[in-house]
Amino acid sequence: MSFEKLIRIPNDRVGVLIGKSGSVKSKIETTCHVTLDIDGDNGEVFIKTQGDVEKIQPFKAMEIVTAIGRGFSPDNAMTLLKGENALHVIDLREFAGKSNANIERIKGRIIGEGGRARRNMENLSGTHISVYGKTVSIIGDSSKLRLAVDAISSISSGSMHGAVYTKLEAANRKEKIEKMQLWEDQDVFY
Repeated sequence: MSFEKLIRIPNDRVGVLIGKSGSVKSKIETTCHVTLDIDGDNGEVFIKTQGDVEKIQPFKAMEIVTAIGRGFSPDNAMTLLKGENALHVIDLREFAGKSNANIERIKGRIIGEGGRARRNMENLSGTHISVYGKTVSIIGDSSKLRLAVDAISSISSGSMHGAVYTKLEAANRKEKIEKMQLWEDQDVFY
C-alpha cells in the first residue's frame, strides 16, 4: 500500500523543513517512515510512503510539514508525534476580514508586548502557539487545544487579556480538581 500527498508551504520555510545538511527532513522521513520530495522553488512538498503499513505515519508527517510551514520550529513540530497531540490552524481573516491592518492588529494582540501574551497562553493552556502570516497555529492534545483555540478566538474578537487568562486558569483548576477526584474515588486494596 502506498500513500501520496502534495502540500505547499511558504518558500521562506523550506530551509527550516530541510534543516542543516538535511537533518530535519531525514528525521521526519525516518520517524514517520515516509519520503519527502521538496521543491525549493515553489515550496511544494511531496510526501510518499511504501512498506510496512503499521509503522507508517503519513498523516503525522503531513501535520509536521504543515506545522513547520506555519512557523513552528522543527522541535515543536515534532511534538505532534507525542500522545494525542494535533495541529489546529486558525485563519485570522475570520476575525479581521480582508483588512491587512486588522490582521496585523489582531496578531499584535495575540503576540503581546515582547511575546508575553502568546507565552502566557502557551503556559496556561499547555500548548505551542505560532503566529505566522495570516494564521495562528496551535499544537497540543485535544482538551488543551480547545482551551487555546477559545483563548485566541476571544482575544481576536476583542476580549481583554486578563479575562482570557482568568478563564484559562479556571479551566486548569477545574482539571486539577477532576484529576484529584478521580484519584480519591479509586478503591485501594492492600
